[in-house]
Formats: sequence, C-alpha cells, structure tokens
Amino acid sequence: MSASSGFNDEKGGSSSVGEPEYGHDPASGGIFSSDYKRHDDLKEMLDSNKDSLKLEAMKRIVAMIARGKNASDLFPAVVKNVACKNIEVKKLVYVYLVRYAEEQQDLALLSISTFQRGLKDPNQLIRASALRVLSSIRVTIIVPIMMLAIKEAASDMSPYVRKTAAHAIPKLYSLDPEQKDQLIEVIEKLLADKTTLVAGSVVMAFEEVCPERIDLIHKNYRKLCNLLIDVEEWGQVVIINMLTRYARTQFLNPNINENLLEEGCDKTFYGSDGNDEDEEDKDKGEAAALAKRKPYVMDPDHRLLLRNTKPLLQSRNAAVVMAVAQLYFHLAPKAEVGVIAKALVRLLRSHSEVQYVVLQNVATMTIKRRGMFEPYLKSFYIRSTDPTQIKVLKLEVLTNLANETNISTILREFQTYIKSMDKDFVAATIQAIGRCATNIGEVRDTCLNGLVQLLSNRDELVVAESVVVIKKLLQMQPEKHSDIIKHMAKLTDNIQVPMARASILWLIGEYCEHVPKIAPDVLRKMAKSFTNEEDIVKLQILNLAAKLYLTNSKQTKLLTQYVLNLAKYDQNYDIRDRARFIRQLIVPTEKSGALSKYAKKLFLALKPAPVLESPFKDRDHFQLGSLSHLLNAKAGGYQELPDWPEAAPDPSVRNVEVPEWTKCSSREKRKEKKVEKPFYSDSEGESGPTESADSESYSSGSDSGSGSAESGSGSESQESEEASDSEEEEKDTKKKKKKEELKKPVQRSESSEQSSEGEVRKRARKSKQQKSDSESESDEDDDSDSESSPSESEDSESEVDVKNKKKVQTCVKAVQSKAPPKPVTKESKKEMSLLDLDDFEAAPSPQVTPVNSFLSSSLATDLEGLSLSDSVLSPTAISPPGAQKSYELLHRITGEGLSVEYCFSRQPFGPDANMVAVQMQFVNSAAADAKNLHMEDVKLQSGMRVKEFPEIELLPAGETATAVMGIDFCDSTQAANFQLCTHSRKFFVSIQPPVGELMKPVFMTENEFKKEQGQLMGMNEITEKLTLGAKCRNEHAIVQKVTAAANLSRVPCGSDKECRFAGRTASGGSLVLVTVASQEDGAARLTLNCDKMVIGTMLVKDVLLALTQ
Repeated sequence: MSASSGFNDEKGGSSSVGEPEYGHDPASGGIFSSDYKRHDDLKEMLDSNKDSLKLEAMKRIVAMIARGKNASDLFPAVVKNVACKNIEVKKLVYVYLVRYAEEQQDLALLSISTFQRGLKDPNQLIRASALRVLSSIRVTIIVPIMMLAIKEAASDMSPYVRKTAAHAIPKLYSLDPEQKDQLIEVIEKLLADKTTLVAGSVVMAFEEVCPERIDLIHKNYRKLCNLLIDVEEWGQVVIINMLTRYARTQFLNPNINENLLEEGCDKTFYGSDGNDEDEEDKDKGEAAALAKRKPYVMDPDHRLLLRNTKPLLQSRNAAVVMAVAQLYFHLAPKAEVGVIAKALVRLLRSHSEVQYVVLQNVATMTIKRRGMFEPYLKSFYIRSTDPTQIKVLKLEVLTNLANETNISTILREFQTYIKSMDKDFVAATIQAIGRCATNIGEVRDTCLNGLVQLLSNRDELVVAESVVVIKKLLQMQPEKHSDIIKHMAKLTDNIQVPMARASILWLIGEYCEHVPKIAPDVLRKMAKSFTNEEDIVKLQILNLAAKLYLTNSKQTKLLTQYVLNLAKYDQNYDIRDRARFIRQLIVPTEKSGALSKYAKKLFLALKPAPVLESPFKDRDHFQLGSLSHLLNAKAGGYQELPDWPEAAPDPSVRNVEVPEWTKCSSREKRKEKKVEKPFYSDSEGESGPTESADSESYSSGSDSGSGSAESGSGSESQESEEASDSEEEEKDTKKKKKKEELKKPVQRSESSEQSSEGEVRKRARKSKQQKSDSESESDEDDDSDSESSPSESEDSESEVDVKNKKKVQTCVKAVQSKAPPKPVTKESKKEMSLLDLDDFEAAPSPQVTPVNSFLSSSLATDLEGLSLSDSVLSPTAISPPGAQKSYELLHRITGEGLSVEYCFSRQPFGPDANMVAVQMQFVNSAAADAKNLHMEDVKLQSGMRVKEFPEIELLPAGETATAVMGIDFCDSTQAANFQLCTHSRKFFVSIQPPVGELMKPVFMTENEFKKEQGQLMGMNEITEKLTLGAKCRNEHAIVQKVTAAANLSRVPCGSDKECRFAGRTASGGSLVLVTVASQEDGAARLTLNCDKMVIGTMLVKDVLLALTQ
C-alpha cells in the first residue's frame, strides 16, 4: 500500500519538504514506461468488462514484447479476449498470439477452437484475422486444420478473406511440403477469381508453391493481363515477373527476324533516319536471303501483355516501373524497348537505394541496347552528393554509352572527376578512361597522354591506378611508347603501392628490348630491396630477372643468381617454387629436361592485349530486377528465365469457353445493339481474345464452396439473375445443352456425399424389387432429408424446387447448376430411372442426384435387411482387457524388482463416467516384499482429474496384483504425471493415452449416423484417401483394425463396401464418427467427423496407420 500511495503522490506532483519536485509526463506510465508497478494488475485488467482497460493492458503487453520482455505467462489471460468485440483489442491479441504460438505450442493448441469459431464470424475482418493467426501457428499437428481453413476461406464471399487464404498457402507449404497437391487445387481455384484484390496474392502463392505448373496460367492469362492495372502495386510486381517467364515459354522471339523488323519500322528509337539511297543499293543476295525468311507475326496475346503493361511505366512505385522495364527488355521487339528509358531515368531522382538497383539494371541494358539511353546521357553525370557506389555505377553507364560522337564530352567529365576527394571514385574513373581508350581507337593516344600526366599527381593512389591502366594500354602498341616505359621505370623509386610496382616491373621485363639500358639497372635496385617487397612484387622481380638473363645474360647473370638465391629461402612457398622452376629452366644442367631449350619461348612469348570488359557484360542471363541479377549469383528461390521456344506453342490453350447460357438470356438480347468493348481495349485488331476474358461474369467471389465454379456447368450470380427473366428461354437453352452436360463430371459439395458408381449400382439393383414402394416414398424422404441434414440442403432443395415453377424463378441462385424445371408428374415417373445407371445416358436430368437425397429411409432399412447378417447388425462388443495393448509404466530394473504395466480396459469406470479406466498390473520380481503401494504428488494439466487406485498394503515377492484407477484426460493426450510409492522408495511415472482410448462407444442406427454426420460437415470433417494393406482388404479385417485403434462401436450399414463407427469423447461427450469406404482395388476413403479438430486429426493418423500396415 505504501508503494502505491507513494506512486499516487508522485503522480499528483506533491512532495515532502526539502525534496525537489519532479514534473511528470501524463504518459509516463504508458507504452514504453520502465515503471512496472502495475504489471501485477495486467491479468485483472484483461479480465475487466471495460474495453478501455483491456486495450491499455494489451498495449502494455505488446510493448513488453517489443522491448524483449517475456510475456508468455499472460497467455491464458490474453487468449480469453480473442472473443472480445472490440476490434482494436482483438488485433493486439492476434499480434500477441502470433508471437507466442510457436514457443507455447501446447497453449496455442488450446486456442484453436476459438480461431475456428472466428473463421465463421459474420465480420470479414475477423474471419481473415483468425485465418492469419491460425496459419502463423507453426505446429505440424494442426496442418489438416489449416488446410481445411484455407479451403473454406478460398470459397469465402469476401475477397479480403480469399486474399488472406492465398497468403496462408505459402506458410502452410513451408510447414508441410507434402500438402503440395492439395494446395495446388486451392491455387487453381483462386487463380480463377476475378477480383483484383486476390490476383496478386494468389500469383505470389503460385510462385512459392508450384512455379513450374505453367499450365495453370493458360486459362487465366488474358484475365491477369486485363486486371493488371487495377491490382495493388506489389501484386503488379509479382504478376509481371511471373508473366515474363510465362511469355518466354509461350511466344516466339520478336527479334528473330531483326533485319526484317527494322525494315518495317519507319524509324527505330535509337537508329538513324534510313537513307533511301542506301536502301536501294542493298546487295541483291542479301535481299533474296531475307525474302526467303518467314516474316515474324506477333501473337495477339503477346501484344496484349505489352500493351497492358505499358501504362504502368508511369506508376509511382519504383518496383512496378522496374518490373515493366525488365519485361520489355526481355520480351519486346527492339524497336519498342526504347519506351522504358524515360521511365528508368525518372527513377534516378529517387532515393539512393532505388538509384542503385535501377543503375545496376541500366548498366546491363546499355551493353546490348546502348542507343536507348544516349539521349539521356546527361542524366548519368555524377553529382558531388552521390554516394560512392552510385558514382561507380554511373561511371559504368557513361563508359558503356561512350562512342565517337560523345567521347570528347565524356572525357571532359572524367577530367573533372579525377579531382574528386573520393579516392575509390578516382580509381574507378581512371579505369573508365582506360576502357574508353580500349574501345575507341581514335582517342587512345589522347587517353594515354592524359594518364601519363597523372603519373606526376601528388596522390600515390591516383599514380598507382594510372600505372596499372597504362600497362594495359601499352600492350596494344608497345613499340610506339618506349618513352612512357622509361618514364614509368623512374617511378619505381617513389611508388610504394604493390600492384603499381608489380605492373611497372612486368612492363619493363616484357618490353626489355625497348629499354635495354634501363632494365638491368631497375633489376639492380629491386635486388637490393627484394626482402622488403610484397609477394606480388617479388614474383615480378623473379620474372624480370629471368627475362633479362635470357636476353642480356652478360650484364644480369650474377644479379639473377643473387635474386634466385634470395627467393630460395623466402617465407612464401609460392616464391620458393617459382625460384626453383625458373632456375631449372634458364640455367641448364645435366639433369634439366627438354623444357630448358624452350625457355625463351616460354618467357618471351607474345601476350595478347587484355580486353577491358564491363563487369555487367554477361549479367543479362539473370532476369533483370531480380536479386540474383543484383548479386550476380543465383539466389535461393530464383526461377531461371526460360529460353525462347523454336516453334510457337498452341495459342488455343489460352482460349476461355464462355458457357452458352451466358449468351442467350433475354436481358442480353435486349442489349444486342450495344457492343461492349473490353475495359482496357485500344480497339486494335488483336483485342478479340481479350473480349472473351472480359465477357466472363465478374462475380466469382459469390460462388459457393460446392465446387460449381470448377465444373463445366458452373454459374455466376450476375448471369443467373439475367437468366431468370424468361423461364421459356431458360428451358430451350438447357434442352440444347442437355446431352453435353450429362457427360460432364459431377462435383459434390461435401465429401460425405461422394459415393462410387458401383455402390449406386448395387443399391439400384437391390431396389428394383421394391421400386413401386420406394417411388412413392422418395418424395417424402427428400423433404425429410433436407430438414434433417443441413449439409445436404443444397442438393435436396433442387428436388423440391423442381416441382414448383415459381420457386424456380425466385431461387435460381440456389439451383443454378442443378436439374432444370420440369412438370411434377414427369419428375415422379422418371426419378427412379436415375438409379439405373445402365440407362444413365438417356436420363433427362443433367446431373446425378446424390444418393443421400433420394434413398428413402424405408428403402435403406429394407436394403439393410437384405444385405446384412445378424452378426454385422449387432454392435461390436468391447474387447476384454486381456486383448488390449499393454504399456510399461515402471521397468523392473528402474523399480528395483517392481515392474508395473497398464492398459486401457475400455470398461466403464464406476465412480465417474467421464473418466477412462486404466488397469494396472504390479509384478514383484524382487526378493523382498513390497508394501504400501500407493500414489502421491499427482501433477496434471488444467481440467484433468485422477481417481487413485486403492493402496496395496502388501505385495509378496514373486506375486502379482491388479488395480484400477480412473483418469479424466479432459479430451487431450497430455500425460498424467505422478509418483508411485512403496514403503521405501518413490518412482516418477506418467500415463499418456493414445487418442483412440479417449473415446467410449455409442450405439446408433444408420439414419441417426447420417443425421449426425450431416451436422458435422465443413471444418468438422476430415477426408483422407488411402490404399488398404494386404491384410485389410475384407470387411472383418477393417472392423478389427479400426476398433483396435479406437474405442468405437460398429454402426449397421446398407453397403458391404462401407464400414461406419461411432463414439463419443469420454470427458466432453463430443461425437466421433468414422466412415471407411473401400473399393475392389484396395483403394479406400477414410472420413472422420468430429467437432474437436485436434482429436479428429490425431485419430485420423492412428486409423490410417492401422489400415495401411
């Protein structure tokens, strides 16, 4: 209390007499305050009913995290507030959870159910946030839950949630790459989305997960091109880079017939005006050769991409401009590439980081497309405020742009740069002068004279760099420049930079015949200072000695021997090796080999002049704008830029078929005269293909998750509203397409409705005997099924609505892709013909009605009676305790002769029905009796309970005793830890249950099973495909394996290819339904329905393991 009162006094500003007063900032107890006196109140604030207190607490907690403090002990208090209605609080809670989810895996798993509820929240922001947090929990065990959440979100009505689903895909892929096939299906679905908000995110997911699946892009190519300008900026960058790689695989090289293309252009951007006389005087042979070559015709889709990306050169985002620039550089005809130059020059006014990246790419472009940037030469002049790396890159560009016309201007610039105080920049400038002299012969002498003048510069680094460059230039015409070599020889007394000294020595040695008097004297001076020189200089002294010995042995023989002897004992082994090698070559002995005859040819051979090349010469094999191009090394995740194809691939793969019903509605007929153009059309001849992409409905976001968007007969909401205007026209349209639609694959919305054709056939054959009864009952059952199982309502509604024309008109959206409206009498007569699959082609309905919606309850009961024996119908008895798997609790060595095993007896535990009965067997292998066997110090996770076994007072040596204890595991697989005590010792032990032992069997009929299963769809259903083990191919083996893995009871089933099991979790009473549908070839499908997804996920793994062994 005293501390808090003192704190409050300080806040009020009061102070005792004689103490100085301190002014206090009202926010001193705020976010980054170091005063943590209120830290104990955080949990209390989080439990408060006031949002303002919760918000303040969360701000302080996030501030603690930002400062590196550990706030993990607040996890339970924070998780409670996920359900808070205040969005600001909820956002901070999500920030906290993402931070601690990976470290506190067990605690994070406790909050999974909260996120699952959030995934179904009516607010799209909450649904998206819940998915974002769920995907950020890096726990392998919840991969199936994440997968289900992503699949659900991919079909969400909100584009923002679908965008979040796309963001979650790479996270899940990095956590579990085995999910790739399922993720590709989701990506394929999202790629068909017509919303600009989703496009960029799904292409990013595509690039991360399956960039090689170029076939997924074909149908969406034109749509992506047309949406591009409206996508957010970072999405534009990703899409453009992906489309660059796509275009390199699908279109021909536009510059393949370069000469013909340039002929067809009036004037290229960087070319000179074509003189008519020159064109007329062309060689006839060349003209004939060109005539034989097939003229290049650009693919309309290639043109579409170039046309739709061009406006983005004006984007405010430098990355977007850079992406378009690299696309044009890699894909556009040479005559059109020039448009990117102005946009890139504009970026040079941006920050230095942006300038650095842009100049790297410009330097690469100027090697092949020099003419593009020549009009903007002055934009690359260097400012004194530029950082060194920018200066060096601008020098590189200026050097690449240098030609006979502008070299004088550039050299004047270079003369100014040499006076700079930045020594690295000066050295780079001298190298640039050398490159200009190499590339342009006319100015070689001028450059050389200028560099020689620099030799008298006061700065040693400038002189050294000049020497190195002069050495390279002199190699081109050494005989003309003996004066310069003499001048450089004199510099050996002053220059101390090792590279410069080595260059001078190499020049004197290489051209010693031009300076016969000076060379021996230089060697004499070098021999004096040999021991103090750098290694690079010593090697050149050895080379100089060898060359002078071969050309002027009279004067230099003793000097050479002296230098070789010095080198023989040098510390560097390279120098010692070089000395031995040279001695054997130039001083012949009896032992020396044949090589000594060729010593002159070896040492004094003519060396080719060095070619001074740009370091950016071969960088264009990397995609421009990529990190790999920037580093000039392949970075992780880099996708190679494909080579152009020799022959054009089939362009029809990008054609999108528009369903016929979208063209025939009455509302569209009224608007026939209005010709709708694509939004971004330039009214060019090749805009035809783009119109088909634009004419598709924009409302894919409203597609339900039933998979209708993926099927050929899928429909969108806008078109269905138009189609509802005229019922007669709708009938005509559907009659025309009846046969085609029958052949299309039917996709069911829920996995529980997927049954094999063989299964339907069997039911059909059995039902023929009771055909008359079932016909009359089927209509009633359709209604009852639609009420009892909400998950099947979509299919069952179609049967009911078919009978009422008015309902068809008002509910078109609900039954867009279902059976067409027909008279009631016809429907009742034809209904059972759907069961007869032999006559399926002649059936009038365009879709197969799901079995569950027309199989009546009485028919199912009759079928059960026909196909099931009494043994199958009777519930599976609980296995006796002896048949259960035993687990070791205490080894006899650890227990000093006492060993304990336990098993889950699967018997009801009398004192508490929510507890799991654990039967323990004690064996005393010791020589002495064990007394007072009991439990102590029970440590349990929150919510768990234990009923201890009665104390065993005496266990004689060699005897065995049995006891039963009860544990309420609270529907989790967390271990129960306790001490097993005797009269003299204590042993730490733990009991951890397999997930299958947390169940208790439930007996139900097939109809009850179906009804309960219908209420546990969507996120509560897990479906896995598997191949049954060799010993599990019959019904009896499947039942035995499943009941051994989990404490479930068998549910009677009308099909011999399907086994069903039911149970409830022992503690919470949550229903667990398992279905195993097998086929003749050993393939099977396992379906599990349970509202506790963690339990369900773990149980699926155990059952899969049991069935596949």
